[in-house]
Amino acid sequence: MAPPARRSRSRKLRAILAGGLVLGVGAAITLAAWNDSEFATGTFSAGSFNLEGSTTSATADYDDHNVDEGDAAAGLVFTTPFDNLAPDDVVYAPFWLRLAAGTTTDASLVVESITTTDTTLTNADALSYDVYQLASATATCDETGVAAATVVASGAELTTDAAVTSTTLTLANGATAADAGAPVQLCVVVTAGDDLEEGGVTTSTWQFTATSTE
Repeated sequence: MAPPARRSRSRKLRAILAGGLVLGVGAAITLAAWNDSEFATGTFSAGSFNLEGSTTSATADYDDHNVDEGDAAAGLVFTTPFDNLAPDDVVYAPFWLRLAAGTTTDASLVVESITTTDTTLTNADALSYDVYQLASATATCDETGVAAATVVASGAELTTDAAVTSTTLTLANGATAADAGAPVQLCVVVTAGDDLEEGGVTTSTWQFTATSTE
């Protein structure tokens, strides 16, 4: 039989070894932990938007007329006697607007503003205007056409500082990216008042603004 002192040392050694084994097993579990990750990405592309107009409705005649971007304004073709007005004369000019091919959203359209230059500084006060949306893109911009049309905007004067209040129209984009949207025909009507002065030349520019709605 081993002496008591030897048996005590043997038990301590086994306890230390057992403790070491426990620590060793714990370390192995920590090193064997697994991890995994998932990643997701997104790509964001902007659409396109462009309003174009024509004074004839011919497909080839649609173009950009954005004065703010350096384009020339479209020259409206008024009926006679636009260049020889007398009091109470009324003249008419059609203007077609549509969303260009490649436009990816619908739009709302308003008559935004009017700017005028006048050699007499008074004839702008003697000229009033109405802008109508005709019943169709093929309707005639004349007295008969506007009788069945909807008033979009009106003004008692052609002065630059005249406030413009406009009905909002809807423009649809094309069925595909290669298609232009369906056109809307407007008819601009100018009426000469009794105060019209002889020899004056008045030039007015209407701004039509389309805003994307999607």
